[in-house]
Amino acid sequence: MIEIKKWTEQFLAALEETFGGRIWFFGLQGSYGRGEATEDSDIDLVVILDELSPADIQAYSRMLERFAERPFLCGFLAGKEELLSWDAADLFQFYYDTQPIKGSLEQLLCRIDPEAANRAVQTGVCGIYHACVHNMLYEKDEAMLRGLYKSASFVIQAVVYLQTGRYARKREELMEAAGEEERRILRTFAHLKQGGAIEFGEMSETLFLWTKKWIGKEKLS
Repeated sequence: MIEIKKWTEQFLAALEETFGGRIWFFGLQGSYGRGEATEDSDIDLVVILDELSPADIQAYSRMLERFAERPFLCGFLAGKEELLSWDAADLFQFYYDTQPIKGSLEQLLCRIDPEAANRAVQTGVCGIYHACVHNMLYEKDEAMLRGLYKSASFVIQAVVYLQTGRYARKREELMEAAGEEERRILRTFAHLKQGGAIEFGEMSETLFLWTKKWIGKEKLS
């Protein structure tokens, strides 16, 4: 498995070679950011430049091609001003799930409050509800169902934050802090992530009913 500290040092050197002093922030998200990565994990990178142009996007793309790990590289590239103006409901998850390597995201904190977390829950469950029904009716796609359970795990992080006042980054912490219905969703997500068998109808119905419960629910905080 990749030794991520050494690898990110090499990646940062490539970033600085490509963009010089224009790098406002560089960090990690996902399983590598949480310290839960496996051999098959993607490397979720966050790169924020002073500003972002189409030429910068192309330069970053060429830089990524230099890495043997290119098939595993994903993440977020943006300009500073766009990020600072981003929807606060998205910034809630973004801030707490990002491990800084260079720079800081502290400027985002003034926009991240319980209202943002409540909106993260509502926009999250509404999106999952719609996609779940669509998948049950039309796509019947197992990969899509896996992705919806992953999305649900992020929503549960916001739910737990509102209920407890702390953000559970690691899956084990989240499982301990979540309610019983949310634990059922998390257990199914873990099962799917490990390549477990899919019971499409049952798992879809469980997810649908869970989102239905949360849509329009009164604020948690």
